[in-house]
Amino acid sequence: MTIRTLTRLASLTALVLGSTALYAQTIAPAKVAFLMPDQSSTRYEEHDSPGFKAEMKKLCAACEVLYQNADGDASRQQQQFNAMISQGVKAIVLDPVDSTAAASLVKQAQAKGIKVVAYDRPIPAAKADYYVSFNNEGIGKAIADSLVARLKAAGVKPGEGGVLQVNGSPTDAAAGLIKKGIHAGLDNSGYKILAEYDTPDWVPAKAQQWVSGQIARFGKQIVGVVAANDGTGGGAIAAFKAAGVNPVPPVSGNDATIAALQLIIAGDQYNTISKPSEIVAAAAAQVVVKLLAGETPKAEMMLYDTPSQLFTPAVVVADNLKAEIIDKSVSGKPIQTAAVLCVDRYADGCKKLGITK
Repeated sequence: MTIRTLTRLASLTALVLGSTALYAQTIAPAKVAFLMPDQSSTRYEEHDSPGFKAEMKKLCAACEVLYQNADGDASRQQQQFNAMISQGVKAIVLDPVDSTAAASLVKQAQAKGIKVVAYDRPIPAAKADYYVSFNNEGIGKAIADSLVARLKAAGVKPGEGGVLQVNGSPTDAAAGLIKKGIHAGLDNSGYKILAEYDTPDWVPAKAQQWVSGQIARFGKQIVGVVAANDGTGGGAIAAFKAAGVNPVPPVSGNDATIAALQLIIAGDQYNTISKPSEIVAAAAAQVVVKLLAGETPKAEMMLYDTPSQLFTPAVVVADNLKAEIIDKSVSGKPIQTAAVLCVDRYADGCKKLGITK
């Protein structure tokens, strides 16, 4: 993702949603819930929540953001959702643990006049007031295309082996979109999908256990792994290392977590997706402000009959990690710093990539 692209994304947000500054002055003090799904990825605590709170503070200083994380438990998220309604929130930004179960939550809130913004993961069975996310299907295709290109560049012929496909949670509609995108990248690539797995609740340990079984089953036939996020990708890498496989075949990821970026620096993970969560968090805050002001935010598309805005992220590999992660900034802050990434055993890898503290 170039600086020009990031600038375009920010401009597109303003263009699509309109100026929220004018509406912020007319909004009465309100409570807004920000409900995230799990802690298997560090992004929610480190990026999404701070990004949403910062944008809401700019747009509606009198608004109070109530943040909760369900830690992968759909029942807990329902309890948190009900608690937010009891506390009198006027809008709920919901990233669902279970996209199907969340449909009843959307309808419950809307029946009480509460606005619901679906965030990151869509809610297909209910029409939320808006949906904000990165393009999940595009992410799946991008990581698969990138890994296929890596195999071809390395001279790995399709008939010489196949790949494993490690998908996300079967209860997550966004994981379904990523899965669809991965298939779009792999199905006509010539490389056979040896086996495929939907990882319950995105738990890395479950992905690791499954990949371990496939290593025992297929051995050297495995020439790569397309994993739907950095957690499942990290689980796959751990399985190869535990099995004594060296070098580890190319493994994909998604989220650009610190751990994944360090694995790329070390040469253990092939790619990830840089999708600064602050971008979608800010967009969600702008949508909320418009909804609270009684306005209807414009949408660039309809997805599952819901007005939607989707952003396009960037694929990161070792060769462009410095340019995409270290040298880029969002909201005036670097996406990530060398001081954080280039520690201990990763210092030598950073030097090879031209990354210095």
